[in-house]
Amino acid sequence: MVVPKQSPPKSSSANAKENGKMHRRSRSGCFTCRLRRKKCDEGRGQCKACRHLGLTCEYKRPIWWSNAEQRKQMKETIKNIIKRTKTNEKVAQQMAPTHMGADTPPGLSHSLPTSATYSVTPRTRAPSVASPYSPYQDFSHPPQIHDPYDGYGQPHVLSPPYDTDPYYHPYPHTPYEVDIKTERQMYVDDVPTRKDSSTSTFSTYHPPHGIEPFPAEEEWIHDGIFENTDIFGTEQEQECDFFAYAPPPPLASSHSVHIDVDESDRPLLDHFIDNVLRLTLPILEVNRPGSARSSVVLPALSTNKCYLHCCLSMAAIHLKSTQRRQDEQIDGDIMRHRVECVQALCAAINEDHQQVLEATLGMIFFPCSVGGPDDNLPDIPWHSHFEAASSLVRRLQLPHAMEQIDGGKPHPPFNMSLTSWIDILGATMMGRSPLFADTYREKNENGQSSGLCELMGCEDQVMYMISEIACLDALKVNGAVDDLQVCELVKSLGMHLDATETRCPMEYAISPTGAVRPKHLASNITAVFRLAARIYLCGIVPNASRQDESMKILVERLSTVLDFIPSGPDGFDRSLIWPLLIGGSMSTPESRFRSVLEERITMLGEHSEFGSFGRMVRLLREVWRQADKAEHIGERQNVHWRDVMKQKGWDFLLI
Repeated sequence: MVVPKQSPPKSSSANAKENGKMHRRSRSGCFTCRLRRKKCDEGRGQCKACRHLGLTCEYKRPIWWSNAEQRKQMKETIKNIIKRTKTNEKVAQQMAPTHMGADTPPGLSHSLPTSATYSVTPRTRAPSVASPYSPYQDFSHPPQIHDPYDGYGQPHVLSPPYDTDPYYHPYPHTPYEVDIKTERQMYVDDVPTRKDSSTSTFSTYHPPHGIEPFPAEEEWIHDGIFENTDIFGTEQEQECDFFAYAPPPPLASSHSVHIDVDESDRPLLDHFIDNVLRLTLPILEVNRPGSARSSVVLPALSTNKCYLHCCLSMAAIHLKSTQRRQDEQIDGDIMRHRVECVQALCAAINEDHQQVLEATLGMIFFPCSVGGPDDNLPDIPWHSHFEAASSLVRRLQLPHAMEQIDGGKPHPPFNMSLTSWIDILGATMMGRSPLFADTYREKNENGQSSGLCELMGCEDQVMYMISEIACLDALKVNGAVDDLQVCELVKSLGMHLDATETRCPMEYAISPTGAVRPKHLASNITAVFRLAARIYLCGIVPNASRQDESMKILVERLSTVLDFIPSGPDGFDRSLIWPLLIGGSMSTPESRFRSVLEERITMLGEHSEFGSFGRMVRLLREVWRQADKAEHIGERQNVHWRDVMKQKGWDFLLI
């Protein structure tokens, strides 16, 4: 009898390989998790780990990945962000209620997928504190409120008692945020065909006892996973005026609308629509996704030759800077379309004022999003363009115009809102009064909106106050007021700036699901602009210095508020250029502001080199170099950023 030969037993690893269970390291995780050597769940838009820790989640190979030194710097930056996030969570847990009742519901991750699924998560928020101020508008009669100022010769000018104000405490009392998850199943002939899921979030300052009645329909925020393809987009919409009359249509390319352009320029047009346009109005894009593109830009491109050549020139500038091109062809495209735009403007100046205004504002505003600080091709200064634009605005009677379409809410024209934004912040660049300062003052007195909050994130009242501060700055520059009058006006404007305080606690602009909360974002951006306005106002006081204790306190608070604004390529640093400039110009070498700004520059990556953000960074570093050098040799002198711009011949519009 022949005994069959027995094969040796297979090893466990071989069995695993046969069964297809061999573990392989994923190569498709985000680069942030790969740098941290952590497992990535590869979540859409943003992985769970990055979302939880407040990190920028990058699936596209970032520029710092190829450089060992930059990877090391990024790793340190991520460590600091994680450390700050963990500290925030620890403080929030310490301030949360220590006892949990029997009716306290379980967390969302431990509950069943039913309509009763919800979680109670402590958040770093507090109940609103009613403001003791009312919106006074008469600048000749300051409101009767607390007097934290000493007016003249005192070191604490414009330093109100923030320490007692919960608005400036980043971790006040903790409310409850309740998430309710709902699932729906669709059946056709008793056959399940589709399953929808939605999550809703609302807040309360009392722990829920059992299941409460459902909130009103308008209180719910639904994210239908199978119905909404952009589930990681905006969680709630801002009450926007510009496009309230129509829902945003689907995004369109240059091929889906009729735009008469030479085939040789078609790549430039597509590049503008696909890559440049998304950089221009990030706040408006959050409030109404696709509305600026479909309701403003594409119609103008199809009907306005001046505007078309302006946009093609911007696309060529963006290509040159991002691709580091130095060839004659790209320079030729830039100059050719610039010349054709100006020629078209001259031809249309007496025909269609609205089209000329659109193109002129585009020539002013679009360069704020593209190009590097070293662009040396000849161009017309932005303020020369703006003089022509302001004349057209008056001719079209836009300052007080209101539009009402299809019975919707009246709103200011888009071009007037954009003009106001450029006018107010551009005036601070020039050291002069805004051209429409009287209009803003009248609107402030009447409580009228200019559409600025929906467009760029800062509430109209605060922007109106920046306009008033710019007027005072211009008076001082021109020697129209003496030191005593300056201090009195600073005190009065400081009180009116107090009247814009909402006294609401700071809240993060990103929800736990990674969606942007437009109202929270606008509130946070307004807080940043308000603090920058205080610093700007303090700097007008005679003999003001960045070494003043009150100035250091304001800059430190600005650094703290910045933590509530999302950073990185998908963040909103490019919407904070003016506040960063004003706060940074008054920061000292040991100030936390500088390290915070450097972190945000690192997170922004190569995007920090272009547009107004890149110009602002270059200007700030030159201001710091000169001011720090003067202090090092014992000279106590202020280095004003406008003086540095004049020295260097920089004619920047930093908005």
